[in-house]
Amino acid sequence: MGQHVIKMPDIGEGIAQVELVEWYVKVGDTVTEDQVLADVMTDKATVEIPSPVSGQVVALGATPGQTMAVGSELIRLEVEGAGNLKLATATAPAAPQPAPAVSAPPQPRVTPEVVAKAPEPEVTTERPLASPAVRKRAWEAGIDLAAVKGSGPAGRIVHADLDAAQQPLGKGPVCAAEDQVQAVPVIGLRRKIAERMQEATRRAAHFSYVEEIDVTALEALRQQLNGKWGEVRGKLTLLPLLVRALVVALRDFPQLNARYNDEEQVVDRHSAVHVGIATQGDHGLLVPVLRDAQQRDLWGNANEITRIAAAARHGKAEREILSGSTITLTSLGALGGIVSTPVLNLPEVAIVGVNRMVERPMVVDGQIVIRKMMNLSSSFDHRVVDGMDAARFIQAVRQLLEQPATLFIE
Repeated sequence: MGQHVIKMPDIGEGIAQVELVEWYVKVGDTVTEDQVLADVMTDKATVEIPSPVSGQVVALGATPGQTMAVGSELIRLEVEGAGNLKLATATAPAAPQPAPAVSAPPQPRVTPEVVAKAPEPEVTTERPLASPAVRKRAWEAGIDLAAVKGSGPAGRIVHADLDAAQQPLGKGPVCAAEDQVQAVPVIGLRRKIAERMQEATRRAAHFSYVEEIDVTALEALRQQLNGKWGEVRGKLTLLPLLVRALVVALRDFPQLNARYNDEEQVVDRHSAVHVGIATQGDHGLLVPVLRDAQQRDLWGNANEITRIAAAARHGKAEREILSGSTITLTSLGALGGIVSTPVLNLPEVAIVGVNRMVERPMVVDGQIVIRKMMNLSSSFDHRVVDGMDAARFIQAVRQLLEQPATLFIE
């Protein structure tokens, strides 16, 4: 038997270090080749690290939340054969042979725990196996994972186990007998989100502008398009129509389709419209990028939005999908509320927030009629965007959405 050290691989893109998010194995576990050992976090993408060999886990190189350099020891396995670890005792010069009449004192056995660079903390070995999504759901539901029996591979807890663990409504106590505090580490994507939000609010001079829009005609057009071409081209949501409005409006407001490098004091205005689509994923908020939105029709953008949003939602988005946006569109869907104050996706200078669509009585030509209304709550970087320009831009978007035929006039 020998020991095999698996080092943190080079993920590419010039990444020098990553954050360890979660272990899927613990000391003593037997792993097989290609089995996923851990999740690590780069800038925004979560990457799975598989095992190149089979063996038994001897030591883990870090705990979740710690930063690891590329090339550092990730995990150590005991394997069949010699392994790839050369212990110091194996390469040291041979000691002189003792005299026959004198017995050599017994040498201490070099155990895996002694040579391990980062012994596994006790708490890690007892941590139940579960994905980040399962942990988040358990935390929100107040379920102690230590008390749940996992039915997945190697005893991993899956969503079905949480379903079985939850009590039917009305069966549990109204409130806990005493306060129970659960310490939830802010690691992985949640830490990256926290850092980016803090940096955005610290560096940019945010200001928001809210306008209500009558989307009755726009919604009628969407339903008409779906009725005629939905079965062939796919159903349209409001998002591709909103993207189209941004593309058209930005022709007259190039200063808002921009990225501000505040260190060099340069604003880069883009002719192509790369729309960030704020997406709530399994592990937190991500912003995949709809590239070159100006080059596609409604269905082309709709299909691309579906593709990149699904990749982000399930943690499969590559770095290219998560970078390079020039303006961001964010929406909470049915939970959109009346008004919101979205935080800029730096280094962009504008973000457009979509609120909930509601039917309200409105006065049109002196008559009270029911109209479908929706607010746009948008934020801008006041360091480089004047309030007048921001207001004129949103008014241009409003006019396009209220008269949807103008969306397609070149």
